[in-house]
Amino acid sequence: MNEKTRKLITWLLLAASVVMIVLGVMRGEPFAVFNKAIKVCMQCIGIG
Repeated sequence: MNEKTRKLITWLLLAASVVMIVLGVMRGEPFAVFNKAIKVCMQCIGIG
């Protein structure tokens, strides 16, 4: 694989990653993960 192809693949993967992160944030996924983390921590501590 030559250098040009490698750079192209790198940029394509970076762009795909950014698109997936933006879509996840738009769907509210960080809030869902945060809420689940709170519930798990409360159960481990024994509060919830």
